[in-house]
Amino acid sequence: MAAARRARAGDPRAGFRRPAAEPGPAVPQGLIRAARKSGQLNLSGRSLTEVPQHVWRINLDTPEEAHQNLSFGAADRWWEQTDLTKLILASNKLQCLSEDVKLLPALTVLDVHDNQLTLLPSALGQLENLQKLDVSHNKLKSIPEELVQLSHLKSLLLHHNELSHLPDGFGQLVNLEELDLSNNHLTDIPSSFALLINLVRLNLACNQLKNLPADISAMKSLRQLDCTKNYLETVPSKLATMASLEQLYLRKNKLRSLPEFPSCKLLKELHAGENQIEILDAENLKHLNSLSVLELRDNKIKSVPDEITLLQKLERLDLANNDISRLPYTLGNLPQLKFLALEGNPLRTIRRDLLQKGTQELLKYLRSRMQDDVTSSSEEPPVTAMTLPSESRINMHAITSLKLLEYSEKQAAVIPDEMFNAVRSNPVATVNFSKNQLNEIPPRIVELKDSVCDVNLGFNKISSISLELCRLHKLTHLDIRNNFLTSLPEEMEALTRLQIINLSFNRFKEFPSVLYHIVALETILLSNNQVGSIDPLQLKKMDRLGTLDLQNNDLLQVPPELGNCETLRTLLLEGNPFRTPRAAILAKGTAAVLEYLRSRIPT
Repeated sequence: MAAARRARAGDPRAGFRRPAAEPGPAVPQGLIRAARKSGQLNLSGRSLTEVPQHVWRINLDTPEEAHQNLSFGAADRWWEQTDLTKLILASNKLQCLSEDVKLLPALTVLDVHDNQLTLLPSALGQLENLQKLDVSHNKLKSIPEELVQLSHLKSLLLHHNELSHLPDGFGQLVNLEELDLSNNHLTDIPSSFALLINLVRLNLACNQLKNLPADISAMKSLRQLDCTKNYLETVPSKLATMASLEQLYLRKNKLRSLPEFPSCKLLKELHAGENQIEILDAENLKHLNSLSVLELRDNKIKSVPDEITLLQKLERLDLANNDISRLPYTLGNLPQLKFLALEGNPLRTIRRDLLQKGTQELLKYLRSRMQDDVTSSSEEPPVTAMTLPSESRINMHAITSLKLLEYSEKQAAVIPDEMFNAVRSNPVATVNFSKNQLNEIPPRIVELKDSVCDVNLGFNKISSISLELCRLHKLTHLDIRNNFLTSLPEEMEALTRLQIINLSFNRFKEFPSVLYHIVALETILLSNNQVGSIDPLQLKKMDRLGTLDLQNNDLLQVPPELGNCETLRTLLLEGNPFRTPRAAILAKGTAAVLEYLRSRIPT
């Protein structure tokens, strides 16, 4: 005890010691020494209220061990230190960062997420090697203008802060690939965002955005865009030109309609649930050949267009809690569909207990009803041949506002003249005479030749295509499925703008040769016929053809040369009597089938 007292009373070195450090968590010297060797320092979760000064000066000050250790062993060469490149300060209690951060110019990663920062030092702009900056989950109300000087920055995470605006010069961060601004208070986006041409992922969810700048379409590398939970009422039409876009999240906004997507050939996921969308039409869907997820739950959609069957890669379709009263039975033909949600709709033709049996049972039911439709279409009509004018229920609003002439599901053998008379000088773009008992195409349809581009004559008893139809020179879509057709006239070659033709469930024994000469065709649906052969050399000349559906025909062989039709994105051959390619090859998808066929071409 006496020795201990003497030591306390007269320690000759006491006057040279540094004053005791302020109370608070210390940074172990062992971590500092290791960081000098590795260039990485992790100080996360240490309850730090400020960053110790020797951390900022780690590469400037002579280490303490230099005064104590004169060894020259390889492990003790303190002078062979590495510049700090990675500093993690996450999950502490930091309220500010010192301007001394500029003393670490070699930093490539700075992670300060989950602290209490209210502002960032302007000196951050001097970290010219910085590639990743994570300041998420703080209390930032603004970010310094100097931040836009970080020309090598690739990842910037600012989510879960209190930001209400961004610097106008944000577009200077030209190498940025990932930007997360979700869960802030942003009301607009700087137009300079258009300069972020290397951005791959952009998260704007949970802000207060009322619109998106059209310039956002200039982000040619963008693959993922999340605008969930904002106040968007419309989406700029230019968004549809973003050719690299793969995932688009528009949930929980105020959208009343979806845009068309003419260039989004790679779009795989579209999430637009919890909006106010009332209409889902063919134009929204027809270009989305790669779509695997379509989520539209909790909207006000009243009907689903038949063209949804063009989405041959669709795996998940969520239509729950809408106003849908009936579904196209052809939905059952989607080959990849694994999940279909329909609960919360006033469906008339599907029992509630069937909805609870799961997707596969539901699809099986839809396919069975589709076959019933085919059977019933061959029966004699239970109605009179002529529908009285008083029963025609002409919808002038549809004609004048929607440019739609509709007379469907009437079981009528002829279309009343009053329907055509009502059109007068109004240009009609769409004609729907489906689900009647028509034996021929109404001759007066030629009166619409200068305006009509979409004609639906499906589910009738038509056995031949009239010359009047061949004069509809603006026609782009023709749906004449479920009829009695055995051939098409050569005069159809005049339909030079025709892009999509649906001839499913007819009586073709040969592939209609005139189709080879309609060069604008992008989609040919010819399933459930009796076609025995195809000409691959003629098909190869159709350089716009992306979808060819030949399911359930009588093809005894698939010519290997079909593999050279490299524009095909969707080729459907199931349900034919050929032996090769085998089912296992077909199940792998179009690319695998084409590759297999090319490998079989004789050399």
